[in-house]
Amino acid sequence: MYPPIYATVKTSPAVQAVLGEDVRLFPFGRVPQGTPTPYGVWQLVPGGSPENYLGNLPDIDSMLVQVDVYATDDVDAREAAKALRDAIEPHAHIVSWRGEDTDTETDLAFVSFDVRWWVPR
Repeated sequence: MYPPIYATVKTSPAVQAVLGEDVRLFPFGRVPQGTPTPYGVWQLVPGGSPENYLGNLPDIDSMLVQVDVYATDDVDAREAAKALRDAIEPHAHIVSWRGEDTDTETDLAFVSFDVRWWVPR
């Protein structure tokens, strides 16, 4: 019922190079206190649905996943976002670049994008 985003990116050497060997990618709101940057978070956002058929139950779900990457500066945030993009694209589709900004609470730079993931049931 959830996209295999962590399992997909954790073996990428490029992702490990920027997000650590234990890949700092967390479900939204679950970043441990004191986590070093850069790190990424992901969450399901509205826009997904089951693939409905006449006469049969759905066998796959479309999920829309928002990925946000945080770092102390925009260069590191972009580098981490690029590594995640390159690891995800063989398995799912990037459908939106949400932009980049600075988080007002943490003063961390971030890059945000959306991924369309088809997950078999």
